[in-house]
Amino acid sequence: MAGFLLHQGAVVMCLHGGQAMPTAPNTSVTLDGMPSATIAVPWTVAGCPGIPPGVPPCVTGQWILGTLRVTSFGQPLVVQSGVAITAPGGAILTPVTMQTRVSAM
Repeated sequence: MAGFLLHQGAVVMCLHGGQAMPTAPNTSVTLDGMPSATIAVPWTVAGCPGIPPGVPPCVTGQWILGTLRVTSFGQPLVVQSGVAITAPGGAILTPVTMQTRVSAM
């Protein structure tokens, strides 16, 4: 999965409009001075305003596919083309804005 790496300041949204942030940023690799993120840690989703009736709001998200060649402490990094699923609803997380200097595969 090639693309730009995501960092602590990236804007990542759930399908319903909630904003996601990593629970434990990776401070050993920084991008634009901000910590990066590995797929090993869950993300919290704050606010989930556009949920349809009967669907629970997104609370957490987990990246299941990240970089294939670049790792930090043996863990793949979160990349814009990666795949993440939220819980409990099973929606996807979508990167909206991120740093554009470092890309990885």
